[in-house]
Amino acid sequence: MKNGKVLLICLIFSFSAAYSQNTQLTIEGTNGKFYLTHSVVAKENWYSIGRLFNLSPREIAAYNNQNMDKPLEVAQQLHIPLTAANFDQKQKKSAGETLVPLYHVVQDQEWMFRISSIYNDVPVTSLEKWNQIQRDAVKQGMPLIVGFLKVKTDLSPLAMGIPSNPAPGNPVSDVQIKTVKSADPAQAQSTNKPAFSGNVNTGTQSPAKPVNSSVSNAPAVTTVIPVSNTPERVNNYAATHSNGGFFSVDYANNGKSASGLAGTFKSTSGWSDGKYYALMNGIAVGTIIRVSGANGKTIYAKVLGQLPEMKESSGLLIRISNAASAELGLGEGKFPVEVKY
Repeated sequence: MKNGKVLLICLIFSFSAAYSQNTQLTIEGTNGKFYLTHSVVAKENWYSIGRLFNLSPREIAAYNNQNMDKPLEVAQQLHIPLTAANFDQKQKKSAGETLVPLYHVVQDQEWMFRISSIYNDVPVTSLEKWNQIQRDAVKQGMPLIVGFLKVKTDLSPLAMGIPSNPAPGNPVSDVQIKTVKSADPAQAQSTNKPAFSGNVNTGTQSPAKPVNSSVSNAPAVTTVIPVSNTPERVNNYAATHSNGGFFSVDYANNGKSASGLAGTFKSTSGWSDGKYYALMNGIAVGTIIRVSGANGKTIYAKVLGQLPEMKESSGLLIRISNAASAELGLGEGKFPVEVKY
């Protein structure tokens, strides 16, 4: 028995060199079917890989339609399923467990709300906290922590070098949105973004294409931005200001305009600080737009990203935060607006 324990410890440390140097694990797949791709290295077997990712080796073999009786080959590609046993998005762990950050690489026209919807509707505030970044600072190619691989500290080399809290930083409130307005000294700044090494595979071999079907980053959910159920909420900023919101001073009319239907999405911003946000196709992220209702009221909003690709967005020109619609006095249904930018 003693010799067996010594052998196990030796095997674990023999694999450590391949995984202890800031390995970046990137999630693949779609909502409900997430996985990691692992490239087999020398001396690995089903059991060592099971310990590495905190899963039963039989579960890994079955997921890859493989038989455990067949030896693994160096550079063989395996898909490692992310399940309730080894995938965490609440930073909850038991004694003897370590949380290893898992990343999503931001694609073209992706923004924080959409990324949230892709990964089980993880709260945007959690994404901001884990990555120490503001939601409107997301850029294409940026790696974002979207969850954690939960492993056994004493059994998985992936736990080596991981601090007790792998995603430090204070929670970022919904009103701490980075803007260029110099008069807002309390605004948060984006710091300590995770370094992207370009190696999204867990092994040391050159990654090959996954053996299963092609991976899509498109969200597999029916709702991206929930609509608030509290239309009676009072906009305190609007009660004491009449300039259309915080971003009014940053608005620059370039002579472009569009008219159509608007919808809403839920946000904690805007009710006390006047920071209104919008989702609209064809406009660069960060652009300040002027939104006017048929009743003559106007607000100014910052564009956070594109309209979510779901049936609820059909026929919409724009979505604005529910605080913005409250200031416009238009409720939270669909209503006609004119947008200038």
